[in-house]
Amino acid sequence: MIAEDGVLLREGLSGLLARFGHRVAASVGDAESLMAAVAEHAPDIVVTDVRMPPGFAEEGLRAAVALRAANPRLAVLVLSQYVEQTYASELLDSGDGTGVGYLLKDRVGDVEEFVDALRTVAGGGTVVDPEVVRQLLRRRRDPLSRLSPREREVLALMAEGRSNAAIARALVVSEAAVGKHIGNILTKLDLPPAQDDHRRVLAVVTYLRG
Repeated sequence: MIAEDGVLLREGLSGLLARFGHRVAASVGDAESLMAAVAEHAPDIVVTDVRMPPGFAEEGLRAAVALRAANPRLAVLVLSQYVEQTYASELLDSGDGTGVGYLLKDRVGDVEEFVDALRTVAGGGTVVDPEVVRQLLRRRRDPLSRLSPREREVLALMAEGRSNAAIARALVVSEAAVGKHIGNILTKLDLPPAQDDHRRVLAVVTYLRG
């Protein structure tokens, strides 16, 4: 199963894998279609990009995490242009870390090397680009490294006790934009909704410790 929004790359991968004796059950261009196609075809392995429609954020990787949660035996190989650190860790930790891989497109230098990686993951092994490992280790040492420069600005103003409206005025953006940044901050700092915790305060504590 191939999930890639770029039609040329998607068709190229399909042809390549067919040439090496693999049967591509389906190739899709968005995360919703990926979920439906896996349910229909029950593939041995999914090859997916990270950024996909409709938001071109981490829809493909989130779908992969959800698929592995539902079926830890489903092999997943992420083939992306960048490391989406929050969900990458979750994916690599899923299913006891077996049958999973994460490769960076611009660092795959050989077709046979890629096909070998696919076979390894499909067989229950793990293949991770060293650059992915480096970024994930850095993330674990410094949780603030996951934030974008704008998200750091928002968090710094939160630490000053500013309200969303005050942050919006300071950064000359809308309150809705501030709310979205704060949502991203809480996600990247691994602060899910919890009845007993004030996530905004915990985010500020993380900032101050950093």
